[in-house]
Amino acid sequence: MSLVARTETGLAAPLAAVFIEARTALAFGDGPVTEAQLRRLHELARFGPTAFNGQPLRVSYLRQGAARERLAGHLTERNRDKALAAPLTAILSVDTAWHERLAEVFAHAPAVRDRLAADPAERRRTGWENAHVQAGYYLLAARAAGLAVGPMGGFDRAGVDREFFPAGTRESFLVVNLGHPLPGAWREPRLPRLGYDDVVEVLG
Repeated sequence: MSLVARTETGLAAPLAAVFIEARTALAFGDGPVTEAQLRRLHELARFGPTAFNGQPLRVSYLRQGAARERLAGHLTERNRDKALAAPLTAILSVDTAWHERLAEVFAHAPAVRDRLAADPAERRRTGWENAHVQAGYYLLAARAAGLAVGPMGGFDRAGVDREFFPAGTRESFLVVNLGHPLPGAWREPRLPRLGYDDVVEVLG
């Protein structure tokens, strides 16, 4: 696909495919999600900005099998069948000890790690805010890697954390199904989006 090809939106075709044409998938086919695709997804997503370069997001992939069954018990009924049918499901979580990696990723300012170690509330708030920023990059990166995504918030977070993160160093906040969508895998017609004038104000 040419990088200079334009769609009717005026965007380059690859950008339109990721930002405009992609849809939230509700059903997936049997096509596999490969390790190469997951590594490509990570390479695209990992450069999103985070405070202190902290990168608190963690991703746990569950292929079909026992681990997915364990997850299903913590999903709402509406989401359970979706997750069990998808070729791959991810649990996105915050590493509550993300500050311990600052010596590696923010080495020029060791005092930051010490300050956050002494302030659990600030550390948790910063971790949660920045993991959610990373999650946005993650979803777009998955689309750019050739996958459709179906993010879901309907699950028992405490139950998922006990089941998958018993050490207490992760806090889940989003479950995402990934794969290749079936025809008609989304709601039609597409629901409306708010326009520029609805959401933007320019001050100054």
